[in-house]
Amino acid sequence: MGTKLKGRPQLTEGKRIKKIDARFTEKEYAVVLDLEKQLDIRKTDLIRLRVLHQAQHVLVNAKEMISLLDKIGAELGRSGNNINQLARYANILKKQGTLSPVVAERFNFLFAIYLEQQKTLEVALRKIIRMLGT
Repeated sequence: MGTKLKGRPQLTEGKRIKKIDARFTEKEYAVVLDLEKQLDIRKTDLIRLRVLHQAQHVLVNAKEMISLLDKIGAELGRSGNNINQLARYANILKKQGTLSPVVAERFNFLFAIYLEQQKTLEVALRKIIRMLGT
């Protein structure tokens, strides 16, 4: 007769045998429970990830992040519309021969700043996306 199987094989590596107890105030525990719900992750995994794997990263409330990004996108859209309206008006003035070179230079200067800020925002958003992906 062969050996009797006793279920799943024992882990030889990576077995979690050490335990850390932590006490929380009611408010702190409520925050942990809230994060558990918002991030859809168990309390132990939440704490383990925060302490071991993402100590230098911040856990993100996805709903809040999406809301803020939506506001930024809307503001960029409004800025783009304003720039288009100014460009259209500048073209009308140019056709009429009443466009001041100072106004055109100022528009070009402000538009260059806008484009630079848009690039900076894009770089920041890519960093955020990379951080969220790890």
